Amino acid sequence: MKALIQRVKRGSVMIDGEVAGKIARGYVVLLGVRTGDAVEDARTLAQRTISLRIFPDERDRMNRSVEDVEGDLLVISQFTLYADTRKGNRPSFIRAGDPDAARLLYEEYVAALRRELGDSRVKTGAFGASMEVEIINDGPVTITLDTDR
Repeated sequence: MKALIQRVKRGSVMIDGEVAGKIARGYVVLLGVRTGDAVEDARTLAQRTISLRIFPDERDRMNRSVEDVEGDLLVISQFTLYADTRKGNRPSFIRAGDPDAARLLYEEYVAALRRELGDSRVKTGAFGASMEVEIINDGPVTITLDTDR
């Protein structure tokens, strides 16, 4: 699994013209699932996301986690994180997980975040939907976490 984490001042996702999820300070997480990922990958990645220290402390060093600053998370499914662009001009998505299996792992990742942070602090888009995502980066700070072996 792969999480592209962006530290944000705010973020939102719209589906069919309606706001599906909206957060203030926190992370927008673009989450990709690949073939071979398992439930333990989702749980591990969720814990690493919560523990990641990329918010500034009193000395302006990245030393605080989203939990430390009581930030929110907006999680968006993003199979294109596993695009293979090594050949030609059209990406291949052969490494991206099967949609049914990927949905379950996406849902487990979100559930693991909610178990730690609470339902109100974790928002989502809709798995597999066409979405409009607004991200107001803070920094900008963008970090990739993955469980790839």
